[in-house]
Amino acid sequence: MDTDEKLSQTLTRLLERSHGAEELTLGEVMERIGDRGFGILLVILSLPSALPLPAAGYSTPFGLILCVLALQMLAGRTTPWIPKRARNAKLHGKFVDMMLAFFSRFFSKIEVLIRPRWGWVNTKGGRGLLGVLVFLMAFLMVLPIPLTNTFPAFVIFLIGIGLTEDDGLFALFGGIVAVISTFLYAFVIYLFIHFGVEGVERLKGMIKGWFGVGGGEG
Repeated sequence: MDTDEKLSQTLTRLLERSHGAEELTLGEVMERIGDRGFGILLVILSLPSALPLPAAGYSTPFGLILCVLALQMLAGRTTPWIPKRARNAKLHGKFVDMMLAFFSRFFSKIEVLIRPRWGWVNTKGGRGLLGVLVFLMAFLMVLPIPLTNTFPAFVIFLIGIGLTEDDGLFALFGGIVAVISTFLYAFVIYLFIHFGVEGVERLKGMIKGWFGVGGGEG
């Protein structure tokens, strides 16, 4: 495949090939994206939880796979590998169509802001640093914290963009969101310890009210 292909073009191509399919396995997704390193896979695995879309059942298994990918980034691998069992993980066709259609439109609008810069992002040291952030955020995704998985998934989503488009600024922005997410989860744990489930549920209701939607699985 063309390694100069834009991320929005990759997502659109995936959407066209999966259209009408009842389900799509993660292995098939990897075959279709070709050799684009970790970035595009981080984007796709974080898609279900990065925005408040109905994604029940995806956050925990995808979070675990993201932990595996993060460890590979830390180990210095340049191409991702996932176990056979994980490659057989299924994405329901209608959900894939909805998810990829939304993000194809999203990227086609913001892609003018994304460009190669701050080239540290795709160095061995840069991938190792980002691997630490991905592992931490993926770990938060699989924790049974009664709030939302949106923030840590969004961090991984931004890092995936940075790696795919060689844009260190987006990756740095992901790091800033990671710090905010860590403080958010620490605050949720504090509420749970001191006020129990009722305190956390009140905060969850406030956040839903601010955004006017339900959060991701959590």
